[in-house]
Parts: sequence; structure tokens; C-alpha cells
Amino acid sequence: MNNFFTVTEDSKIRPLGNGYTAEFDTVDKDGWYKIIDQFSDANLFQTWDYDAIRCGKENISHLVLHVAEKVVAAAQARIASIPLLGWGAAYIRWGPLWQPVNQAPDPIIFQQALRALRNEYVHRRGLILRIFPILFDDNSNTYTDILSEEGYTPVPEEKRGRTLIIDVSTPIDDLRKKLDPKWRGHLNRAERNQLEVIEGTDDALFADFIGLYRALLDRKKFEEPNDINEFRMIQQNLPLEYKMRIFLCKSEGVISAGAICATIGETGVYLFGATNEQGMANKGSYMLQWKAIQWMKNNGCRSYNLYGINPQTNPGTYSFKAGLAGKSGKDIYDLGRFNCYPGAITTWLARATDSLLPWLKNRLGKQHS
Repeated sequence: MNNFFTVTEDSKIRPLGNGYTAEFDTVDKDGWYKIIDQFSDANLFQTWDYDAIRCGKENISHLVLHVAEKVVAAAQARIASIPLLGWGAAYIRWGPLWQPVNQAPDPIIFQQALRALRNEYVHRRGLILRIFPILFDDNSNTYTDILSEEGYTPVPEEKRGRTLIIDVSTPIDDLRKKLDPKWRGHLNRAERNQLEVIEGTDDALFADFIGLYRALLDRKKFEEPNDINEFRMIQQNLPLEYKMRIFLCKSEGVISAGAICATIGETGVYLFGATNEQGMANKGSYMLQWKAIQWMKNNGCRSYNLYGINPQTNPGTYSFKAGLAGKSGKDIYDLGRFNCYPGAITTWLARATDSLLPWLKNRLGKQHS
């Protein structure tokens, strides 16, 4: 891609550390899944099919980082370009992957992956690079310092996300004891209600969940935060072992609650949840979350990310998730998204766009309210 922006002196390509080599776009779909299998921080957003469905397989790109022929890090980027303006961007969500299975995290590997990504996408291809790593503020300043050293800056004017993460590595009986007492009481009630739980990966289950989900959004007058039909298409394409798990609760033959979770790597993620008035009465969502935790433990997960909380804008969901987390959970903020720019003009344009987006959303919201 042609780029008319000037690369500054301090943004020249930096050599990788001794023994590190980086390859880009040398793997196919099957090869990519074999690679992400090697990482405990693998996740749905780094699967081939997630970005292939969202932006087309021709617009995804892959880093594989080696040390002495051993894969130590990897990342999938979604490429978006604006030909008329001569610039574009590479987006990496919940990456890079840099924590191999059964190994302690090595910050040096993280740093080398960041450097390889910057060298390729920013300097060789002239793209803005935006990454959203799986890092939280419970870590020390180690990772923010590394990001800064490698030329990454936080996205301005952006509030960092907040979530709850549950340690599910302990015995199931201990997890139950650590639930919030009120939440545990609702779970006990759900179990006494003799509810039917159906779980699986079939498209028919996904379709049933969408019906419940759409009804929930209509009832609460919520805007859809994610295109759930996109996730359905992703599900249809994912290999069996990477598919999301759908949990549905039936009462008197009618679906009253549902949840969709993902387990890739060692962390389960709560993606979608929905309930109707019948489900609120029979506490089916409590039963489903407990089933999901048991499923995650059986699949080798060590933690469960409840995927976002906001006590101010959605207090009901926050209360539900906080009760589930109980004494096993941590309330933490992610480190946020970070950018790298190929030149001064690109930096100004990108930062101006980021600053304008909240204002624009607010204006559009007022016009349509």
C-alpha cells in the first residue's frame, strides 16, 4: 500500500532480540488453529473465522514469532484500508498471544511480539496499528512500560473497560461456597424448580437463543451491542472444538433463559445472556451460569471472564455478575487499546478521529432520541 506519510527517526524498524524471527502471512486456516492451540491466552477473537466472517479472509493477516524454530507468540490482525486517502489500519483484538501452555508468562516475549508487529504493519506497510491486549490493571507497570518503550500509546479519550474475572481452578464445592449468599440462594431455588437445561453447539440452539435475545432487547429498549447474527455465522464456520457453547433453560417446554460462552485457551468468556419474565421468576439464568462454570472446568479453564460490567448504566446485570463472582472474583479494569502510527500526519488524523467519536455518538443519540 502506498503511503504519503513521513516516518520519523525514532520509528525506524528495530531489530528483534537474539534468536527471534518473525513470519507474516505464511499460515493457512488449519495451520493457524494448530498454532493458537499452543497458547493459554488463545481466545475467540483470535480465531481465523472470527475475522474472516467480519471482514473477509482476504483482509486478515498473521504474525508467527519463533525462537530457535519454536513458536513463542502469534497474532491475527484485521486490515482495513482507505485507498483514496492512502492510509489504513491493522486491528488486533485480544492479542498478541504470547503465553504458551504450561509456561510462566515471559514479558520479553510480549515485547518482541509488539516489536515485530510494529516493524511489519507500521513501518513496512505504513498502517496505523491498534491493539487491544488481554492485560489488566492488576498487573504491575511492567506491561504499560513495555508498550511505551515499543512506541505504543493509549487511545485518547477512551474509558477503559471493566470486568469481573472468576478463578475457577478451585474445586467446584469451594466455588459454590464462595458465591454471594443471595446468588447461591437463587441457584438453589432454580435447582428445586426442576428446569430443563439444553446445551450444545448446534445452529438450531443458536437460532433459539437469538429469538430470546431479540425479545430482551426490545423489552428493555436496548441497542444491540454486538451483531449476534455475525456471531452465528462465525459459529457455523468454527471447527467443532472451538465452537461457542449455547445454554438454554426450558420451563414447561418454553425457553426462558439462555447464555452463550466461549472456551478457547484457559479462560472462558461470557458472551451473551438473555432471559424473559418467566426466566426471571424461575431463576433459570442462575442455573445456566452454574452449568457453564462446570463445563469450563471440564474443558481445562482456570478463569472465567464475565466480559464487561457497568454498575451505572446496567446495574441489574452488574448485580447478577457480581453475585456470581462472589469471593472467587476480581473486579478489574483492562489496560485499554493502544496505537502505533507511521508518521506525524497519521497520528494527528487518528487522534482527531478518536476524539470526535464520543462527541459524534452523543450528537447522533440526541438527534434520534
